Amino acid sequence: MKAKELKKKYLDFFRSKGHAIIPSAPLIPEHDPSVLFTTAGMHPLVVFFLEQEHPLGKRVANVQKCIRTGDIDEVGDATHHTFFEMLGNWSFGDYFKKEAIEMTFEFLTKVLGLPLSHLAFTCFAGDKDAPKDEESAKFWRNLGAPEGRVAFLGKEDNWWGPAGETGPCGPSTEMYYWTSKDMPPEKFDVNDKRWVEIGNDVIIEYEKTKSGNFKPLTKKSIDFGGGVERTIAVLNGLDDNYLTDLFLPIIKEIEKITKKKYEEYTKQMRIIADHMRASVFILGDERGAVPSNVDQGYILRRFIRRAIRHLKSLGVKDINTSLFAEKIISMYKEEYPLLEEKQNFILDELHKEEQKFMKTLENGLRKFETMTAISERINGKDAFLLFQSYGFPIEMTRELAEEKGVIVDEALFAVEFEKHQQLSRVGAEKKFKGGLSDASEETTKLHTATHLLNEALRRILKEDIRQRGSNITAERLRFDFNFYRKLTSEELKAVEDEVNRVIQLQLDVERKEMLLDDALKSGAHGEFGAKYPAKVSVYSVSDYSKEICMGPHVKNVSELGTFKIIKEESSSAGIRRIKAVLK
Repeated sequence: MKAKELKKKYLDFFRSKGHAIIPSAPLIPEHDPSVLFTTAGMHPLVVFFLEQEHPLGKRVANVQKCIRTGDIDEVGDATHHTFFEMLGNWSFGDYFKKEAIEMTFEFLTKVLGLPLSHLAFTCFAGDKDAPKDEESAKFWRNLGAPEGRVAFLGKEDNWWGPAGETGPCGPSTEMYYWTSKDMPPEKFDVNDKRWVEIGNDVIIEYEKTKSGNFKPLTKKSIDFGGGVERTIAVLNGLDDNYLTDLFLPIIKEIEKITKKKYEEYTKQMRIIADHMRASVFILGDERGAVPSNVDQGYILRRFIRRAIRHLKSLGVKDINTSLFAEKIISMYKEEYPLLEEKQNFILDELHKEEQKFMKTLENGLRKFETMTAISERINGKDAFLLFQSYGFPIEMTRELAEEKGVIVDEALFAVEFEKHQQLSRVGAEKKFKGGLSDASEETTKLHTATHLLNEALRRILKEDIRQRGSNITAERLRFDFNFYRKLTSEELKAVEDEVNRVIQLQLDVERKEMLLDDALKSGAHGEFGAKYPAKVSVYSVSDYSKEICMGPHVKNVSELGTFKIIKEESSSAGIRRIKAVLK
C-alpha cells in the first residue's frame, strides 16, 4: 500500500463515522511558545478540549505534519524521524473510551486488515494522580485481545500532557504491531523492539492545575494519533520505514549522487533522507523559518548541516542539497501544494546555507582533529567553539567524537550555549511558562492585543498588512508581518497610540462561527498562507477588527491595560517583527 492510499483510507473511514476533516495546521505554532514546532495533531487543538467549541463540531480528523527533535539522536535507526505525518481523530466531549477503542480497532483490523494475532495494547497502570485504567483494558479484551496482549504501563509510556505547565491531559491506551517474521509471543513485552507502536488513543479526562493537581474534566475527550511512516511500513511487511514510498525515492537519489549502496551506508543515508525532508517542510511551511542560530532557525540549521556532513563523509565533493529538495517537493506537491509554490525560496535558502557551512567545514574538521590529538575528551568550551566559530551542531561534534572514541562534555556545552545564545539547552526545545496551551490570563490578553496591533498597522501604514507569524509568552507578544522597510519612530508611536486608543474605547470582543467563504466576504482577515477548514471562528473587536482565529480572547479590550512596543526589527526579507508588552 502507498502512503497516499493509507491517508485516504483513514480520512474516508473517520468521515464515515461523522468526523469533519480539517487541514493540517502549520509546522510552526501560531500562538504557542511551549514548543518550537507542532509536535502532534492535537497540539493546535488544545483549546477545544476545554470550554471552547470547534466550529466544525465535536468530531474532527486530519493528517497533521509534525516535527519532533527529542529523538534526534535516534534518527538513523529504522523507525525514528524528525519530520513525520500523524493520522489524528478527536472527540471534543462527544464519544469516549469505548467508542474510540472500537473505532480504532475497526480501522486497524477491518479497513487495514491487520491480524489481531499480531496486535497488542497497553493501558495506564495508575498512580497517585489517576487510577489504573481497567476500563480500556476490558474494552480491548471484549474485542478479542488475549489477556497476555493487554499490558499496563506507567506514566512515562501511557500518559499524555499537558502541553504546557497546566491544561488538559490524561492516560493513553496504545496499539502495537508485531513486525518480525517470527511468530508473535503470547505475551506482550514493551522492551522487545519487534513490537512497534503504531498509534494511541489519549483519554483527555483531567486538567492539571497550577498547584500541580489533576482535576477531572466535565468535558471528557479523545485524541487519537498514529504515525503514517510506521503504519505504512507495517502494512507493507517492512521493518525499515526508509524502504517505504515515503523515503525510497530520496534514498535512491542519495545512492545515485554518492555512488554507494544503502545496505552498506544505512545510517548515514537515513539521516540525510530524514533531515532533508524535515528541512524542506520547515522552509516550505506557511510560517517557514530560515536557517539561523535561534529558535526554529537553529533546528533547521542543525538538520541541513548534519545532512551535509554525512554527504561529505560519503565522499560527495560538490554538495547540492537542491537535488534532494526537488525530489521531496515532487513527492509531496499534490498533498502540500505550498511546497511547489515556495520551491525557489526553499532552494535559495538551502544553497545559501550550503555556502556558509562549506566555508567553515574543512577548517572546523581540522580544528576537531587538533583537539582530539591532544585529548580523549572535548570539553564544553571547545564543543561550543566548534559550534560558534565553525557552525558545528552538537550532534555533529558528538558523531565525530564517537567515530574516534572520544567523549564530549555536553553538559558544559549546554551551559555555554545557554549563556551565549539565551536560547535553550542542547535539544533546543525549551518549554516556556504559560503559553496558549494553558490559555493563561496573560497569554489570552496578549493574544487579543495581536488583533489590535494587526489592524493598527494596516491603518497607520495604509498598506495591505498580513500576519506572517506570531509567538506569545506570558510576558510578551511577538508579531511578524509583511513590510518592505524599517518603521520610523513616529510610525511606531502612532501604532502604539492607536492600539491604546482602541483599548480605551472599551469595545467588546465577539466570536461567531461562519463558513470560510462568508467570513472572507465579510472582511475577516486570515494569516497569510494559512489553510482553514470550511467553517471557522471569527473574532470581532466591535467594528474595529475582524479576524479568523481559534482564540482564546478577552471579553472586552478594556482588560488589556496599556500596550507598549519594546522592539521592531527585521525577521527575514520583506518581513518585520514587533515585540510588545501589556502593562
